[in-house]
Amino acid sequence: MTPPPFIVFTDLDGTLLDHHDYSWSAALPALARLRALGVPVVLSSSKTAAEIAPIRAEMGLHLTPAIVENGAGVLEPGADPADLTGPYGRLRDTIDSLPAELRETFRGFGDMSDAEVAEITGLTAERATLARRRAFSEPGLSTAPPETLQKFVAALAENGVTARRGGRFLTLSFGGTKADRMETLRRRFDAPFSVALGDAPNDVEMLNAARYGFLIANPSVPPLPALAAEDDGRLRRSEKAGPRGWNECILQLISDLQDTQQAKPHQAD
Repeated sequence: MTPPPFIVFTDLDGTLLDHHDYSWSAALPALARLRALGVPVVLSSSKTAAEIAPIRAEMGLHLTPAIVENGAGVLEPGADPADLTGPYGRLRDTIDSLPAELRETFRGFGDMSDAEVAEITGLTAERATLARRRAFSEPGLSTAPPETLQKFVAALAENGVTARRGGRFLTLSFGGTKADRMETLRRRFDAPFSVALGDAPNDVEMLNAARYGFLIANPSVPPLPALAAEDDGRLRRSEKAGPRGWNECILQLISDLQDTQQAKPHQAD
């Protein structure tokens, strides 16, 4: 099989999916262009396998693996999300073992009903149910002031649990990042380089690890500070938000790469 020209890794909420209505229609032109070029698009999200599977199918990306739960797991093509197992029960036990003054500051999806998750996320009731079918990680809301939050995170770290801030939630897991999974899958596809798109702090490692990264504008959250990859031009920020910014960035990248290829001197036969 001929290796693809590159591989794309993309966050969903606030990036490829609109932050408010979860639509990706504005990115259809760029998705179609990538498909025509044979470029794999790997969804990489804090969402569960149960959430990502139908989205992946609707986008026509069901033949490509997806990175789930912030890099804690991978949903392979054709896999049943119900068969994907992980240390979620042990993670919940670890959270519950914290001192009460720390534990009470965090309310995870496992502490909420489907209706509560739907209310705070804007998901439909059906998708909220899927969001609570977790295998590896626990997103939630923290009410702790900064000093208490530091103690909360430190106490979890002593038990091997990491905490990552996404667009709206603090997500806890036993490790594994989007960047870790990205490199593994790039090698699997034998792609010469990676392109990454994201909008939140939990995307930073993935953006910095890619040859070309795009930080998609998200007016619903404070902008991220300057990132290391911006210094050498590997990371750019979109002007438009969500899938409109995603579409613009991918189409511009394809144009730039084609211009660069055409500008190379031809080798003599």
